[in-house]
Amino acid sequence: MDSAGSLQTRAGFDHAASAFASLVAWITDERWVTPALGEWSVRDLVGHTSRALSTVATYLGTPSGPGDVDAGARADPLDAVGYYLAVRGGLADAAAVTQRGRDAGAALGDDPSDAVMALATGVRQLVRESPDDAVVTTPVGAMRLVDYLPTRTFELTVHTLDLARALGIRPPAALGTAVGGSLLLAAGIAAVLPDAADILLLLTGRGDLPAGLSVV
Repeated sequence: MDSAGSLQTRAGFDHAASAFASLVAWITDERWVTPALGEWSVRDLVGHTSRALSTVATYLGTPSGPGDVDAGARADPLDAVGYYLAVRGGLADAAAVTQRGRDAGAALGDDPSDAVMALATGVRQLVRESPDDAVVTTPVGAMRLVDYLPTRTFELTVHTLDLARALGIRPPAALGTAVGGSLLLAAGIAAVLPDAADILLLLTGRGDLPAGLSVV
């Protein structure tokens, strides 16, 4: 990735993290327990989304295995599309994801808004201070930070939109800059899936498509 691409990637993550934290700050006490997405309450959804921030810090601080000492030097380094394909291939346990969201929501404590703001502030600073080729040790393999960040931007963007819908308010304006990058990542994933043609039809307004069509 060239310097312009790196700057764009970093800006997208920064804006998505800021937008998420600013939206959470609007949540009133009585809304935390209301339904949000699937089995999740608003608090559960915020907890799940906060993991798009906390995993950056956790995975940057996790030692790599012997074969992943230099993720940037591997012959075929894992990129954002490859990450999602690997997750689709076996690590996306729906029940486990649901429970992790609940656990993360509970871990935000008595003042979840302040906890999210502190987390977002700390992780944004950590990303600013870390080089593009810093190794991020994910469950599906080591990646360069600059290749991992688009996956976090995607999660922050999609779930901030989910949260705004659940709360019945408009998404923060700052999120707009991250939506374009998230669409590009979604298109990259879709292009290599068996359902690629159906997803293209969906994006162009065609009906009568299979239920549950998704790139994740």
